[in-house]
Amino acid sequence: MSRKLTSPVVIATHNPGKLKEMRDLLAPYGIATQSAGELGLAEPEETGKTFAANARIKAVAAASASGTAAFADDSGLVVDALDGEPGIHSARWAGPDKDFRAAMNRIQTLLIERGARTPEQRRAHFVAVLCLAWPDGHIEEFEGRVDGVAVWPPRGDKGFGYDPLFRPDGFDRTFGEMNTEEKHGLPPQGQGLSHRARAFIKLAEACFTRA
Repeated sequence: MSRKLTSPVVIATHNPGKLKEMRDLLAPYGIATQSAGELGLAEPEETGKTFAANARIKAVAAASASGTAAFADDSGLVVDALDGEPGIHSARWAGPDKDFRAAMNRIQTLLIERGARTPEQRRAHFVAVLCLAWPDGHIEEFEGRVDGVAVWPPRGDKGFGYDPLFRPDGFDRTFGEMNTEEKHGLPPQGQGLSHRARAFIKLAEACFTRA
């Protein structure tokens, strides 16, 4: 049986873009948060082979270090024609300077090298796994996915990471062209469109009580 979460919770990220999205998602539930970055917690090495494994590493490390429940995400862009890359290496492709423009250029170069020019040849999806971990070792995990196309050139300056490169199915705009409410607003106001929102809806149903 899933465990209900009460305040406070540590958001196990040092990424300001992810932190903002997570706080936006948590806001309706009245959950008080601090981030791993704000608490000065070290970033654990992400040695997992899957999104779920890496989310678990981050959540467990933050819960152990803080003595309170921790909430972590691991997510990335999976491009079919690139055999699933960058996948769990999505952040690493941007390098230590978090240069996602360079990472998007790399994706485009590799797709052209493989002759992937049409939308059908440039299928991609975003995956997010959310993990809640408690200091006593209890863990809850939830996955969300959204399918779409890797477009070129990138469009939009909203969001973060690979958002300008990704156009979700059923839309004519990229995540980089969508505002916060459009991308990950939760029902009934929003559609819960993004991979992170879809995972969060599952998590909220299991572990949260709306404030």
